[in-house]
Amino acid sequence: MRQRHLGDGTPVGEIALGAMAFADFYAGRDDDAGVAAIHRALDEGITMIDTAEVYGMGHSEAMVGQAVRGRRDPALVATKAIKGHPDYLRRAIDRSLMHLGLDHVDLYYLHRVDQQVPIEESAGAMADLIAEGKVRAYGLSEAAGPTIRRAHGVHPVAALQTEYSLLERDPEVDLLPVTRELGIAFVAYSPLARGLLTGTIRTEHDLQPDDWRRDVPRFRGANLAHNVALLAPLEQMADRLGTTPAAIALAWLLTRGEDIIPLVGMGRPQNVDRALEATRVDLSPDDLAALDAAFPIGAAAGTRYPESMMSGVHV
Repeated sequence: MRQRHLGDGTPVGEIALGAMAFADFYAGRDDDAGVAAIHRALDEGITMIDTAEVYGMGHSEAMVGQAVRGRRDPALVATKAIKGHPDYLRRAIDRSLMHLGLDHVDLYYLHRVDQQVPIEESAGAMADLIAEGKVRAYGLSEAAGPTIRRAHGVHPVAALQTEYSLLERDPEVDLLPVTRELGIAFVAYSPLARGLLTGTIRTEHDLQPDDWRRDVPRFRGANLAHNVALLAPLEQMADRLGTTPAAIALAWLLTRGEDIIPLVGMGRPQNVDRALEATRVDLSPDDLAALDAAFPIGAAAGTRYPESMMSGVHV
């Protein structure tokens, strides 16, 4: 697999594995399949394994730790803290390291900007953890441009993690210009729009009753119908090229810049194979132009999180 780099120069596979599947956000969790997926990903050169303390309240971290045991060198382990107070970060990293069974993490994110704590204090605490050797580099998630600049002024930010896909192109307006100016890698989570871009979700009935996406406006009623209708050009292109809509959506993202690392949920080995298919898709300039036209900025209907959660993004 081709490599890309974090802002501190650390090389990583051009696609990263998200380990949210070890939590119960989506139906059908299978821990054994998740561990097998991580093993397959490492075999194929997918090196960044991304988890968080809130994914199963430590369960995902524990399963990631189990999966990379004996394979620590090729794995770049990333996890996230949900609060940004320095005291909390000190406790949280020790708790995460205990769950993971590791002596350090390679990338430690502030999962959301803590609006009760100046970002300079959070960044300073991250710098302290780096100095102590518990963390190799730090990142932010869902931070706005001015916040990124303030954090970067305290200690260089290695990565920004934010949702980015054909159905969520807002980062092109006010985030990518900032990360590129500062030399920060852009880790694009939900690159398949939480399954919408796979073409397998047509109505709300395609989601299990306990699937959290049922509470997301983008997956409800008229919004969902609108978003599914947008997929026709993508599905037609997939048929023409002999691949899948998901592979094209990921391949498109890989063309957006060498600083962009799609973070793909891979709860099973077949999800790894689906992601790898994207690296074999060759999109022509005409294909890229057609996708840009079919999925302009703001094309999707409905917010990407429940309204109660939107106040925590892009701050």
